[in-house]
Amino acid sequence: MNRLAAILPASNVLVAVDATSKKRVFEQAGLLFENRHAIARATVTDNLFARERLGSTGLGHGVAIPHGRIKGLKNPLAAVIRMQQPIGFDAPDDEPVSLLIFLLVPEAATQRHLEILSEIAELLSDRGLREKLKAEPDAAKLHELIANWEPLKSVA
Repeated sequence: MNRLAAILPASNVLVAVDATSKKRVFEQAGLLFENRHAIARATVTDNLFARERLGSTGLGHGVAIPHGRIKGLKNPLAAVIRMQQPIGFDAPDDEPVSLLIFLLVPEAATQRHLEILSEIAELLSDRGLREKLKAEPDAAKLHELIANWEPLKSVA
């Protein structure tokens, strides 16, 4: 199992989310983490925006990996939100974003956090898979695509 699948419950995958801006989609993510994991939505959105101020988490090709450190969180948690309509995200290629993989990590997260981010970036660099993830209308199937993906390098 890849690192993302290990921290991504199927219930944390949403498709056809109607949000018109980065602010709105961050609020949607905050609501999801609050409702499913009892993490205050303001904590989530504040941390996502704090990280975003350092530079856009948009990777290009219509995808982004917003992430933040959460005080009191014991283990990393992920969510995937696929937008109904792409939104502006200040990505390096200026392409609007339609697929977001959110990553929340404990405040003192170290190497593991970077390994998870690296693996998500590797997953999203697979053009065929990336396009499938951006097009899949069914949340369960989108989760399955992620769960079945294997990273190229072996992990010691």
